[in-house]
Amino acid sequence: MLDKLSELGIRTELIDEIKEFRKKYSVEEPYASRIPHPEQFYYGKDVWEQAITAVLCGENLLLVGQKATGKNLFAENLAGVFGRPRWDVSFHVNMDAAALIGTDTFKGGEVSFRPGPVYTAAKAGGFAVLDEINMAKSEAMAVLHATLDFRRTIDVPGYDRLSLHPATRFIATMNYGYAGTKELNEALVSRFAVIQMPMISKESLVRLIKKHYPAIRDDGAGELASVFLELHKKCENAEISSKALDLRGLIGSIGLMEKGLEIYTALDMGITNKSFDPYEQTLIRDTIRTRISKKMSRKELFDR
Repeated sequence: MLDKLSELGIRTELIDEIKEFRKKYSVEEPYASRIPHPEQFYYGKDVWEQAITAVLCGENLLLVGQKATGKNLFAENLAGVFGRPRWDVSFHVNMDAAALIGTDTFKGGEVSFRPGPVYTAAKAGGFAVLDEINMAKSEAMAVLHATLDFRRTIDVPGYDRLSLHPATRFIATMNYGYAGTKELNEALVSRFAVIQMPMISKESLVRLIKKHYPAIRDDGAGELASVFLELHKKCENAEISSKALDLRGLIGSIGLMEKGLEIYTALDMGITNKSFDPYEQTLIRDTIRTRISKKMSRKELFDR
């Protein structure tokens, strides 16, 4: 992945510092299998340089952005570039302090401590990805305050205090406007370096499509990318909701097309039908049809 950073134009001195970081902090064998080797690469030079600099400075990261900006993909890429094991924490209604740090369990005839993902990442020097942090309960996040600030410690009631491994970083992600989300506590935000994730560019989106489907023609990939970005523009203007702004849906639709499904039908399944409002579905279909001719066939879209 360091080669891809060079191709992207990341400064040589930053790449050299990443190499030194990897040499300095080796990964213990039990955790080596958790080091990600992403199939997809995040293309965004400015975001990469901001994040790499922050991690090298010991900062934790908060990735903020709209749907389909690649927050989780970038978090995975970041762990892969630095060669660190990754733990994913998805916040939900039952995620409390014990689920994050750990809890008592009965094993071998006695009570012992079963570590949670945050405790294990802190001990192993991993990258803990806190997904949708603005959906977390206050109780769950309160226990992380000492972990995320200069103290870099975790107090486990009834056991001991754990000092974080120097390579440990926390990467939180958040979307605005989802059901169940809330404003983050000011004290919590202050513990992160915040990166505003931009919408993917047309060039990067075409590159991503061709990465998944090498047989697709350049002009076909370009038109599909334009459809997605046009839908994003309509979301920004509040003409449609963000339900149709589904990058995974677009990639999946192209797979259906390659398998032989009619283009409009595939896009209905991957994008249009994500909205359940008939009027909104009509707007989405109209957007698609202004870009993609109904006469376009699979043979025109793919080289084989």
